[in-house]
Amino acid sequence: MNFRTALEADLNAIVAMLADDELGATREKNVEPLPEAYIEAFRAIKAQKGNVILLVEKEDTLAGFLQLTIIPGLARTGMKRAQIEGVRIGRAFRGQGIGEALVQKAVDIAKEEGCGLVQLTTDKQRKDAHRFYERIGFEASHEGMKLVF
Repeated sequence: MNFRTALEADLNAIVAMLADDELGATREKNVEPLPEAYIEAFRAIKAQKGNVILLVEKEDTLAGFLQLTIIPGLARTGMKRAQIEGVRIGRAFRGQGIGEALVQKAVDIAKEEGCGLVQLTTDKQRKDAHRFYERIGFEASHEGMKLVF
């Protein structure tokens, strides 16, 4: 496995992977050309310090990715935290330990950045994801809330 930060050239494959599940199929627009909103969002992520799309490759093929954001904060005596978002592993690569390795790489980066915790949310419908995160040590310690407009 190889880990690296995403390049704009990876964007089509990333969006295709975001769209390749029951929830993503209704949320994403995996069309050619990609909507400009994806390109703008990717460029904003790249420009923001402490925000990265982390890819994992296996045999020179994109196997998965996640977004990792380092968040400075005042709570907990000024502790930094890391937020993991948009975790996806390609269908052909599931069940091979790639997701666990990718999340562990993100946790390692968070520790290197001086974070005191790593947090994430996962849709309540994603029962397999809940089991996965609990198996690798995450705890459902809080109830997450969102306001979508």
